[in-house]
This record gives sequence, structure tokens and C-alpha cells, in this order.
Amino acid sequence: MSKLLSVNLLQRVLVAIAGIPFLLWLIQTGGILFFGFFLLLSLIASFEYHRLALHKASPPPLWLVLLITLCFQLNFYLHFAEIWELLLAILLALLVIELFLKEGSPLLNLGALLPGWLYVNLSFGALQKLRLDAPDDTGRIMVFLMFLCVWSADICAYFGGSTLGGKFIHRKLFERLSPHKTWEGFLFGLAGSVAAASIFSSSMPQLSMKTAVLTGLLIGLSSPAGDLIESMFKRDAGVKDSSALIPGHGGVLDRFDTIMFVSPFIYFITFRL
Repeated sequence: MSKLLSVNLLQRVLVAIAGIPFLLWLIQTGGILFFGFFLLLSLIASFEYHRLALHKASPPPLWLVLLITLCFQLNFYLHFAEIWELLLAILLALLVIELFLKEGSPLLNLGALLPGWLYVNLSFGALQKLRLDAPDDTGRIMVFLMFLCVWSADICAYFGGSTLGGKFIHRKLFERLSPHKTWEGFLFGLAGSVAAASIFSSSMPQLSMKTAVLTGLLIGLSSPAGDLIESMFKRDAGVKDSSALIPGHGGVLDRFDTIMFVSPFIYFITFRL
């Protein structure tokens, strides 16, 4: 078991060494390259969720799910329709298509697909709008801050939980869905997120300390929820990972689960506060 854990950790480190500079470059660059990469992630995540849904129901065909994902994400870049108009059109189309499908229960088929599909696409959509539509340089700064806090929370929670987990608080954080998560890991992750936000703000004059600390605090508090929500879907489907795309991490849903969950919150902080 310890050998497997060390191999997994090595894979994670190697992926981070290659992936983090690339993501930082994408955030800095923005524009069509940023949009194209997260469009690709949205398509892969929709594919992965469709695979999970197949374990419980007979959702609409994959080609259709990927097509509506493509149209929905393109709208965040091209702005050819209001979001609610596009959602209404997609919902009506899915309802009509379900009339012609012969397998499974319509209630289960649509119910298995829609929540996860909406979660994937609205979360990545919030990230797209945050980076591409925020005024001045705000979007770039807030996306940098978000990724930095998420990474810091993950690293601190991992090592804090590995070394001190269960030694002070003998009750697991959320044992029903993730038996390895501990309160010590959560608290270390929270501290790491706030610390990263404070350090980043001190080197970024355009970003107020108040906004940075609020962002770090929110990400630290909510980051476990992203992982737990994805664990809930996987556990219900009876699978360990959403896919084997990223060595040591699983799939896009496994690697970007926290980013997906916190992106809408950071969007609201940026555009509404």
C-alpha cells in the first residue's frame, strides 16, 4: 500500500511540474487560448459525467451531450444568446428527444444527466466569464488568486491530514463520502488558502487585502465540498475515478472538482461585491 501511495504521489508531482506552468501561462494569456482549453475540459468533463450517469440510467446519447456542451460553452465566448434562453432551448430539446428514446425511465434518464451536466457547464462557464469578461485586469488577477488558493489548500490539506489527521480530532470530516478526509487536513487547507491569498495580495497592489483574504477564506472553507460532490457522484456510480486521463489524478472531474465548485463563488465576489 505504501508503495502504491508513493507511486501515486510521484505521478501527482510530475503532473504538477508540467501542468502548473502551462495553466499559469494560459491564465496570463487569456483570450481564445484560455477559452479553447477550458472548452476542451468542459467536453471531457461532460463525457466523464455521461459515463457516470450510464451506471444508473440511460441518458441521451453522448454525441448529443457533447454537442450541447459545445454550443453552451461557445456562447460564453461569442455571446449569441442569453444563458436562460440557451438553457430553455436545451431543456426543450432534451425533453423532445426523450420521446424517441426507448430505454430506461425518462425521469431517471433526464434526472441522471441534467444536474451533473449543468454543474459542469455552469461552473466552467463562470470561470470563462471571470477571466474573459471582468473589467480591466481584474479577471486575470482573480483567476490567478483562485488557482493559487486552491493549490495551497490542496497541498496543505494533504500533508496536514497525512501527518496529523485523526490525532487531535477523532471524528472524520465526512466519512460517508470520503473516509480519508480529516478535520486536521481541512484546517490546514483553510490556513494554507488564507496564507496564500495574503501573500499574493501583498505582491499585487491592484488587489485589496480584504478581497484577497475573503477569497482565500471562502476557498478554504468550501474546497472540500467540490471533492465531496464529485465523490458523491462516483460513489453512487460505483467507480473510483471519473477516468484515467491524468496520471495520479484520474479524470478532469477528479482534478478540477474544486476549481469547478469555487469558480461561481469567485465570479460573484468579482462581479457583485
